[in-house]
Amino acid sequence: MAYFDDETFAFLRELRSHNERAWFNENKDRYERSVKEPLLQFIADVGPELKKLSSSLVADPRPVGGSMFRIYRDVRFSKDKSPYKTHAGAHFQSKGGPGYYLHVAPAQCFVAGGMWMPDPAVLEKVRERISKRPADWKKARVVLDDPEDVLKRPPRGFDPDDPMIEDIKRKSFTASVPLSDQQMKRPDLVKTFIRGCKEISPLMKFLAGAAGVRW
Repeated sequence: MAYFDDETFAFLRELRSHNERAWFNENKDRYERSVKEPLLQFIADVGPELKKLSSSLVADPRPVGGSMFRIYRDVRFSKDKSPYKTHAGAHFQSKGGPGYYLHVAPAQCFVAGGMWMPDPAVLEKVRERISKRPADWKKARVVLDDPEDVLKRPPRGFDPDDPMIEDIKRKSFTASVPLSDQQMKRPDLVKTFIRGCKEISPLMKFLAGAAGVRW
């Protein structure tokens, strides 16, 4: 059986138009049935396949504190006080290293992988590895997304003339593979997701090596 269906995307579209607690509470059963439960089942099913890619990856199907992101937004420091995310997501992390991510939203589904805003110590190691192993980095960066946030100047300790300096100035290192809504609704979604993960794997291996994480 498929994990997600038309109702999954219908609910998320409607949530985008009715992002308020009263509407969500009235439709919470729909959320549980068409989004939360199938996503938790996907997490449980994809875990063994991810272990084949790397023993460091964790797929935790617990409803709280596991791989699934909560639907509730943290609005404490945001100007946007909308209480709910209009997408669903799950992360599959390696401790201290890169991880994979599944994003579920109407016409905006994708597989992603890499490191988003790693802590300063890990970021320094990634930058050093890029500078010292440019040939390996060029192979890994083929699937890299365009940078969202970069330093205006080279980080301290790095040569401004380093051939890799533009990538060294990055704050995040991520790649993504788009998925259609139809792909998301097929029974072979686990295989599709793993195929996307493999496409991103050169970047993952490079980042894991930098972070000292077994891959």
